[in-house]
Amino acid sequence: MTRSRALAAGVAIVLFAAGCAGLGAKPAWEQLPPPIVEGPVVPQSRLHRAQLDDGVTVLVLEDHSLPRLALGVITRRGAGSESLEQAGIASLMLDVMKRGAGKRDALALARAVEEMGASLSASAGWDSASVGVAGLSEDSKRLFDVLADVVHRPRFDPGEVARARAEQLASFEQEKDEPQALAGKQLARILYGGHRYGVSADGEPASVAKLDARALRAFHARLFTPAQSIVYVVGDVTAEAALEQVRAHFGDWPAGAGLERGTPAPDPTPASRRVVIVDRPDLAQAMLAIGHEGISRRDPERVAADLMNTVLGGGGFLSRLMTRVRADEGLAYSVGSGFALRWYPGPFLVSTSTRVAEAGRVVEIALAEMDGMHSRPPSAAELRLVKSFSAGRFVLGLETSSAIAGSLVDLDVYGLPPDSLDTYRTRVQAVTQDDVAAAASRLLHPDRVAIVAVGPAASLRPQLERFGPVEVVEP
Repeated sequence: MTRSRALAAGVAIVLFAAGCAGLGAKPAWEQLPPPIVEGPVVPQSRLHRAQLDDGVTVLVLEDHSLPRLALGVITRRGAGSESLEQAGIASLMLDVMKRGAGKRDALALARAVEEMGASLSASAGWDSASVGVAGLSEDSKRLFDVLADVVHRPRFDPGEVARARAEQLASFEQEKDEPQALAGKQLARILYGGHRYGVSADGEPASVAKLDARALRAFHARLFTPAQSIVYVVGDVTAEAALEQVRAHFGDWPAGAGLERGTPAPDPTPASRRVVIVDRPDLAQAMLAIGHEGISRRDPERVAADLMNTVLGGGGFLSRLMTRVRADEGLAYSVGSGFALRWYPGPFLVSTSTRVAEAGRVVEIALAEMDGMHSRPPSAAELRLVKSFSAGRFVLGLETSSAIAGSLVDLDVYGLPPDSLDTYRTRVQAVTQDDVAAAASRLLHPDRVAIVAVGPAASLRPQLERFGPVEVVEP
């Protein structure tokens, strides 16, 4: 036998043996998950932090893989700092800020951004507000100029304010036809009536209708202050060049009065079970929302709480709710649960939609699974799977430098340790079955949930009366 034939025969034997071994191997979905890899999310040589003399925090993340640059300003206050009378002002204000700044009116600003092939964004959340621009790194000076204009010199032209306000009011009307929006708004009213959390971050018609250019300017002066702001720069730039531009545009920012955080939400909420039906006789599917108070983004037990929720309903097809409601009984296409993490505890929510005739059965299953987290805490195998799932989801959420920078800024907004990303997988590994059981005991209260159903009240009421007193409201 020649050497080449002997080599070929050897390769064939190895491949045949490997194939035979593979015949007896478990399929991938039955094998144990791979070990969780721990370590820093980003090399420290690429990450730079600074504090300017005026109080602005600066974060620079170098990434020279592409000639792109993203930069922005994030405030440590948001819609949670609004009064109920001005609910929605942050959202409306950020929208109008994109519609003209400095010497450019709305059209000129849009044209300046478009000519660079760049993008301009502005939005407000419960605990922060952001303005950002992104484009080519060769246009860094122009990108900084646009950002500084929008942050420091928004025009708030009365005509643009009126247009933005009209659009927001129109969106409220559209939401009356969206069952998910109706359920969310009604649940917020039940849990937080009289508190800012009782109205959506975008506000409500009565408050938004009264907002004008003068109100937006006054709120802007208190929201965008150096002590409350973080400037981030991500992409193809050196730390030295980025800091030079930040100092030039944000280094002499006048101090402002700032905003208070608002008041803590009521806890516990609700005190006893409540059932509210939003009457929509035209619907063949019932939208369901079940909830009560949750936890703060700063809760020291939030990792255990997240793993517990992943087992219950936050892990897709890994979760107990999905197994029972979809796989076992075919009652819904999707069902999930989660905590709305804010500075103060936001709601815990289970949500799904199902055939109207099955609404009572789905609520029954959801409450039983919540209660089951007390009596049947996750097994060792179940916890191992959700730990692997959570670590993998964490990594996928940090695939880009912009995503990493956004997560680092989020840590600053909530006053969390700056190494929280690096230590996350280690903290996941350290959670025990007892920790998850304790989280379920502390955080899940099926005996006093608020239950909201959107659909035909005549069909839903007989199914839901067994869960508590029923109130029927109009959309």
